[in-house]
Amino acid sequence: MKLLEKFAPMAGVRAELAGLGIRPFGAVTEKLLSSTEAIVDGRRVILAGTNNYLGLTFDPECIAAAQQALAEQGTGTTGSRMANGTFAEHVALEQELASYYGRQHAIVFSTGFSATMGMGATLAGAGDVVMLDADSHASIYDGVRLGGAEIIRFRHNDVENLERKLARLGERAASTLVITEGIYSMLGDTAPLAEIAALKQKYDFCLMVDEAHSLGVLGEHGRGLAEAAGVEDQVDFVVGTFSKSLGSIGGYCVSNLPELEAIRFSIRSYIFTASPSPSVIASTRVALRQLQQRPQLREQLWRNAHQLYDGLKALGFTVGPQASPVVAVKLEDRELALRWWPRLLEMGVYVNLVVPPASPSTFSLLRCSVSAAHSGDQIRRMLEAFAALRNDP
Repeated sequence: MKLLEKFAPMAGVRAELAGLGIRPFGAVTEKLLSSTEAIVDGRRVILAGTNNYLGLTFDPECIAAAQQALAEQGTGTTGSRMANGTFAEHVALEQELASYYGRQHAIVFSTGFSATMGMGATLAGAGDVVMLDADSHASIYDGVRLGGAEIIRFRHNDVENLERKLARLGERAASTLVITEGIYSMLGDTAPLAEIAALKQKYDFCLMVDEAHSLGVLGEHGRGLAEAAGVEDQVDFVVGTFSKSLGSIGGYCVSNLPELEAIRFSIRSYIFTASPSPSVIASTRVALRQLQQRPQLREQLWRNAHQLYDGLKALGFTVGPQASPVVAVKLEDRELALRWWPRLLEMGVYVNLVVPPASPSTFSLLRCSVSAAHSGDQIRRMLEAFAALRNDP
């Protein structure tokens, strides 16, 4: 059917990978052994591609809270937040998120994707402008396209390019939503948020920051890049996810703007989907407390991140521009990346393979994500596996 012809390139990629005997985009986790190890495709491997930054997926208190909620409130809400799907626990989590961020208002979504997409689609509409970093996540792109606003991209982390485009807007800059991220998910680099916030003083735009990969990672209290950069008061909307540092699933938005409560009832991805299950909300609430009460998790995470990042650089690999829990090895040769991914798996290390156009440039990536739960020995074994690739490509 002609309708389906556009999927031919993807089918070709899948056929190519199948011919090589690898399936990096469908590797099956047959059994989880811990937050850092699993059986994947029949092999015991170190999980180095899970975004489980604080290692809380197997935290006993989180599990106990989820089990209790499951027993007392059942498996799901079977309704949206606009119908029967608002439980007392959803409201409690929103209050706890608002308190944690020092904000007045919070919304809990069913996924991080729906939070970012929903806010992007709803905040800026026809007649408005969205300016977003060229390397923005797919959920941001999808959301702003739905909203009907004019979309303008600025070069990745290029504040001068952003200002030139803002200046061209004139008075329309005040009807502009600028979107950036805390830690970018592919290379682990951070946005120049202090400089972007300074532009807000001049152009009076609205600023939204996606802290999905920086919650629990950056800032004195783990609130993300806005806290680390000292510009929380300049960020109008913070969006994020529960599926990384908090080890569950769901998303959120926090803001001091009272309009968020009216916006809540305009977000289609909030209105027309079932709310998060009680067990998810229960484990998330405990994980949020753990994040605040156990700063040693963040400290260990950064020790592990530096160990892996510095070790890969010492081996001669090209990595991202700064140390981060996201540590990506950049490879110009796509075929080399396709060969190396299964070899890493054979050596007991699972990482993420990213090839163009999913990667933010012409490079392919062997993307690692570090956890506070990784031991020093596990990081060493990861480095040994990469060293073996370097010595015998």
